[in-house]
This record gives sequence, structure tokens and C-alpha cells, in this order.
Amino acid sequence: MTTTISQNQKLEITYPDSDGKPMADNTKQFRWIVTIQGGIDALFKDNPDVFVAGDLLWYPVEGNNKLRQAPDIMVVFGRPKGDRGSYQQWKENNIIPQVVFEILSPGNTFPEMLKKFKFYETYGVEEYYIYDPDTGELFGYLRSENELKQIEEMQGFSSPLLGIKFELVDGELQIYRPDGERFLKYVELEEKRQLAEQQRQLAETKQQLAEQERKLAEAKAARLAEKLRAMGINPEEI
Repeated sequence: MTTTISQNQKLEITYPDSDGKPMADNTKQFRWIVTIQGGIDALFKDNPDVFVAGDLLWYPVEGNNKLRQAPDIMVVFGRPKGDRGSYQQWKENNIIPQVVFEILSPGNTFPEMLKKFKFYETYGVEEYYIYDPDTGELFGYLRSENELKQIEEMQGFSSPLLGIKFELVDGELQIYRPDGERFLKYVELEEKRQLAEQQRQLAETKQQLAEQERKLAEAKAARLAEKLRAMGINPEEI
């Protein structure tokens, strides 16, 4: 017998904002999640219709609060930025997250990752990337003929949707923006900010010194002109 869900029953269903699991199992995994999510968010900061989230529950089907996944990072083109407790697809013009990332930790099991893969494949993800910071392994999958098919070579590969390039340098992932700038970790961003501030202060100091030298030169020229006039000499004729 087929059971249909009435509109009232749908309204009664709650969709929890948390699955009770931590965002990350360790500091390394957390650092990578923040770095990639922040880097992509910054890349599309001027586009109001690109939503980037980290560890947000995605519910693809209305009426089923058990069917869900929380990608470490997900990117949705065509949806506005803003805070959400979860990504309920039917409330988002039924737009599927097009790109997802998973950062592995020692606690991830093969059955767990296979389940995630099948979920992303079934519900329409276009690009799926998996990075293991402990081993330096990077895997990528692109949708083709309604399946997620593995990218043969990830070294130097550029995401069709994001435009970012992946490099593996000495066993560590490096991600580059289309403008060639590398995604930076928080500490690296702070160091870059401090360096920029030091350079700004140095430039300001040089400008102040140049201004002082100009004023001193003007004062010296004025005193010389005054002395010449006192001697009956027109400085303009010299």
C-alpha cells in the first residue's frame, strides 16, 4: 500500500540543524575545512548568488529528515549568501549544491565514505573532492552521464565550476585562485596582513620624511633669498 505525506504532515516534520557529530575530529582536519571554505567564500565575495558553507546539513528531499549529509564544504551557485541552520533544498528553489569537499580524518571509515559518495552521486553533485591531510592524497570526481567519475590526474587540475587549481607540493595540498593567489591558512593570512601593514607604515614614514625634506629645502631657500635681498641682490635674477 502506498502512503502519501500530506502537507500538514510535512509541516510537522522538523529538520535538525545538527547531527550531533563534531565539525572535525582533529585540529588538522578543522584547519583545512576552514582554509578551503574561507578561500572559496573570499573568491566569490563579490557575487551575492554564491553560497558557501562548512559542515552544514543538507536535506535534499522534503518530508525525509533522515536523508541528509553534512559536507565539510559545499558551494551552491544560484543561491544568496546568508546564514542558515541547514540547507533544505526545496526551500532553495530546489538548487542542488554543485561542489562538495570532504577532508578525511583517521576516524573516517570506508563504508562511511562510500555512503557519502553514493549520496552526492544520487542527489546531483557536479564536483566532489576528497583530501587526506595525513597522507597528502587528493581525489576528485566530475559528473558525467549522471555518474561521478574519478579524475585521472589531480596534479594541476582546475575545477570547472570554481576555477581553482589543485597542486600537491611535498605531500601537501596547495590551492590557487584563478588570479594565481594561493589559498592561505589563518596564520598565513595574519602574517600577510601584518606584512602589508608594515609596508604601509614604511611607505607612510617615507612620505613623511620626503615632506619634511621638502619643507626644509623650501625654508633654506627662503632664508637664502632673504639674505640676498638684504645685500641688495634680487634672488630672481640669479
